[in-house]
Amino acid sequence: MKTRRVFLQRASLSAMALTVPVLNPFSVMADQISEYAKDSKTLRVAIMGLGSYGTRVAEAIQSCQRTKLVGVISGTPSKVVAWREKYGIPEKNCYNYENFDAIKDNPDIDAVYVITPNALHKDQVIRVAKAGKHAICEKPMAVNAADGQAMVEACKAAGVHLLIGYRMHFEPNTLEVIRMRKAGEFGDIRFFQGLSGFTIGDPTQWRLDPKLSGGGAMMDIGIYSINGARYMIGEEPIWVTAQEVKTNPEKFKEGIDETITFQLGFPSGVIASCLSTYNMNNLDRFYLNGSKGWAEMQPSTGYGPIKGETNKGPLTEPIVTHQTVQMDEMAAIIFDGKKPEVPVDGEEGVKDMKIIDAIFKAVETGEKVLLNLS
Repeated sequence: MKTRRVFLQRASLSAMALTVPVLNPFSVMADQISEYAKDSKTLRVAIMGLGSYGTRVAEAIQSCQRTKLVGVISGTPSKVVAWREKYGIPEKNCYNYENFDAIKDNPDIDAVYVITPNALHKDQVIRVAKAGKHAICEKPMAVNAADGQAMVEACKAAGVHLLIGYRMHFEPNTLEVIRMRKAGEFGDIRFFQGLSGFTIGDPTQWRLDPKLSGGGAMMDIGIYSINGARYMIGEEPIWVTAQEVKTNPEKFKEGIDETITFQLGFPSGVIASCLSTYNMNNLDRFYLNGSKGWAEMQPSTGYGPIKGETNKGPLTEPIVTHQTVQMDEMAAIIFDGKKPEVPVDGEEGVKDMKIIDAIFKAVETGEKVLLNLS
């Protein structure tokens, strides 16, 4: 399995514009879309890493109102040629991993979206920043919190944005649940459950190479439950416990986690119970329980459509192409200073990396690990 998820859906922004309720400030608004269309400031992006997810992002950008694909960075010349022909990319905007520092002299590129194996993110993002370009980095942003923090500091020093590819932070049904929780419609939050997993295929892929991935299922899919627990509950965890199960050590070698269950504790007393695995299918579920109500989302983080219900009925926000909305929202963040409902900046990414570091430590020691995400 080379795609990141098994739930695939494409829908056009035009359909979204017709169905978005204009009174809901947490949804992607029809008038917001028209605002994108009339805004003259377009985010010109080069994609680094032309694999399956890079292709998905490129296709989604074709429906964007404020983002345009203008360049590519790849170590595979044949892919560069194919993308040039398909997307009309000028030859002068095409680079490889050795020479892409030259983007500093290319005024046609505003930002680079880094979609390469996890262990490469740190050095590549820092090089993008030193070239004076905004960096968008796929999650997980790095292989540990220290590397993530170095990326944040490099981008700050260069005066450029660092944004993480948290597409769910712009997904309408997700934002509706967050709105309901903030409005007190669920009462006092008591419990969250996050289940994230699928059965991974090709044993030779980079995700099962610890030198490239920095870990197994936790880095790839478990991060959704970590991040989801934070935005669904609306607090930052203060401790973590975790347990690992490995049934196939030949496939899941040292440094590659197969299945980890983990628990997060929050200041208010809320507990999150989560599972991350590369050995079970049909695991893409969030459940939030409060004193007055509940929300369940399944699928909760797949490519779409995101489905769910609450104690008040089904979630009916518009179906969108996540990456299309994400990229236009990121253009608004970079050019307009827009503040998203849930952050997507580098600091947000570092918080998730601190939790992952703590989960691995809890697995190793068998002890509760305290967290400080401030």
